[in-house]
Amino acid sequence: MTDIVSRIDTAFAEAGVTGWLHALDIDSGAQIGARADHRVPTASVHKLCCLVTLHELAAAGRLDLTEQIECPPIDRTVGPTGLAAMLDPVRMSLRDVAYLMMAVSDNTAADLVLRRIGLDAVNDTTTRLGLGRTHAAHTFGELFATIREDAGPGGAQALTDPHTVSRLRALDPSRTNHSTPRDMTRLLGALWRDEACTPEHGAAMRRLLGLQVWPHRMASGFPFDDVHVAGKTGSLPTLRHEVGVVEYPDGGRYAVAVFTRSADTAATLPAADAVIGTAARIAVDVLRRG
Repeated sequence: MTDIVSRIDTAFAEAGVTGWLHALDIDSGAQIGARADHRVPTASVHKLCCLVTLHELAAAGRLDLTEQIECPPIDRTVGPTGLAAMLDPVRMSLRDVAYLMMAVSDNTAADLVLRRIGLDAVNDTTTRLGLGRTHAAHTFGELFATIREDAGPGGAQALTDPHTVSRLRALDPSRTNHSTPRDMTRLLGALWRDEACTPEHGAAMRRLLGLQVWPHRMASGFPFDDVHVAGKTGSLPTLRHEVGVVEYPDGGRYAVAVFTRSADTAATLPAADAVIGTAARIAVDVLRRG
């Protein structure tokens, strides 16, 4: 195990990041970790917890996923994708809002979901599933408000300054939404085994995770037509994450959570994105060898 962690850490170091990882064979329970219980800010990875909560409430009959949601063009949460980037009024079902939240990481969609279910329900769900180091402290709109406040009058340009970035509350797990790699693989394992919700709702959630459009992180480590990767990314200044499940044609299923933080504040760091796939592949290959 020490040699495997060393290989993973070397990959992280060569990419210029600090990394945290946990990988779990969903069926056998075999696992590999590199600082797997370290608390980290989750960024958009926390949308997975929102999704599971939404479907739990639907399965309990407390909401209808076909319920229509109105989204006027004012007061939308900042973001470059989905409803967050649209200019006109939108009306769609709650389940289609959830699709945008997961597939393109739409922040407005996530806050519409949270407006319907509430943060307390999200935390109740993670507690019920035994995710003791996972907590939702605020909505995504509130998260980005802290970044604007902490960046000060310099705005987005200030986020290239390491001193400004170092004081962002959004990067401090004690003051923002947070989890650990092990908690996230536990959640994914429960979801893939239909323990997080009913089989019908589990299948619906797995479908959405499989529709994520970003292939440049975890999926980049598994460039095979017969290997399927379903996941959820998360990004904030210096943070690049992904949690997901890698499924092989022989039935092997592996939950992997990779969280990274770079010293470089640049918004585009291809090596930092790619190492998520590299580290995941190292871990999954070891689990497959038994």
